[in-house]
Amino acid sequence: MNLSKLGLLFVVFVDLMGQGLLFPIVNALMMDPADGLLPAGTSAAARHFNYGLVIGVFYLAWFLGAVYISKLSDSIGRKTGILICLAGALVGYVLTIAAIAMGSLWLLLIGRAITGFTAGNQPIAQAAMADLSRNDAEKTKNMGYVVTALSLGLIAGPLVAGLLSDKSVLGDYASLSLPFYFAMVTVVIAAALILFFFEDKLQERAPLAVGPADVFRLVWRVVEQPTVLRIAAVYFFFMLVWNTAYVFIDNYLSSRFGVSTFGTSMEMLAIGATLVISSAVLVSIVNQRFSKQSVVLGAAAVFAISCLVIVVSTSVIPVYLAPLPMAVAFAVGYPTLLSLFSAAVSDSEQGWVMGVTTALWTLGAGLTSLLGGELMAGGLTYPFLFAMGAALLSIVLIATLWRTPEIGKLVGGKGIR
Repeated sequence: MNLSKLGLLFVVFVDLMGQGLLFPIVNALMMDPADGLLPAGTSAAARHFNYGLVIGVFYLAWFLGAVYISKLSDSIGRKTGILICLAGALVGYVLTIAAIAMGSLWLLLIGRAITGFTAGNQPIAQAAMADLSRNDAEKTKNMGYVVTALSLGLIAGPLVAGLLSDKSVLGDYASLSLPFYFAMVTVVIAAALILFFFEDKLQERAPLAVGPADVFRLVWRVVEQPTVLRIAAVYFFFMLVWNTAYVFIDNYLSSRFGVSTFGTSMEMLAIGATLVISSAVLVSIVNQRFSKQSVVLGAAAVFAISCLVIVVSTSVIPVYLAPLPMAVAFAVGYPTLLSLFSAAVSDSEQGWVMGVTTALWTLGAGLTSLLGGELMAGGLTYPFLFAMGAALLSIVLIATLWRTPEIGKLVGGKGIR
């Protein structure tokens, strides 16, 4: 693998490491009466709401920025777009550290919003990996590398959060803000790799014509491309399941079973490790043996069953283990869906379509974070019942929407019959 690809994958790693360390730390800041940002007398319902609010603001800001910056990368180049995003991440981390030091929820929300708005690196990196691909098989393989980098970030994040905030490991040096200092260092390293080693292969650049309303117009363009729309409908609910389970499993484990911050960090670590192994080993094997529609159907079925296990289990072990088969399903299903999106558009629209995938992902994650906080305040299992319904709906949409010759060409067959 050349240094250009390695730089792109490290950027994805850094982005997802930031997310991986975020959930355990935010959970501690919102739910811990001793060390958190909220007053000691804050009710459990208010704590769940604020947890969802902090996570939701990040994802909704990401939604607003993702399509804009990704589309911008089609005009100004992948390299410049990535560097803009890394600069935003650095500013966001500084504000987050300040928020923890000052005990300010509002400053935390502003820091998360800035980080979210400039978190467009993943779709730009995906588009750049597509630019570097010579054929469809290599494109699918490169998307698998993206998921591997993503997964490694999700492993590193919980490790960083768990170790650097644990006083039994680092003594008085440990704090809830120390992981964010570490994240700042990795952002600087990522910027250096892109600046010195990434070679932008984008040849055909779109005219630079963007404005505030373009965020919504670019997403609305999906309606003008029926094949992309059919894929997007399935993708939205597929990602809704994953986001809901991933965002709220920490909160569920700590609220229902009293699992510590270190314990929830290790859950995120287990999920990330499962993603790494599955994406590195299974993506190519599964896509060679099964059609893309079968891969996505199977992944959605695993999602539904795993959510059911979480809902009905009364002990911590099944709940702790249930996200792992979901991680396997996501590791295989997600790059498969990305390759379908990429194959559905021309080379000049790769930045746009990858931006759309991130916009749909982040819009769904933002809405479910806000809604899930309210749902969890009413009943701890409600977010997972919601996720199970979304998984079943994605199966229905595959069976009803993927019946066209155009979809059949993309999945390597004749479509669902």
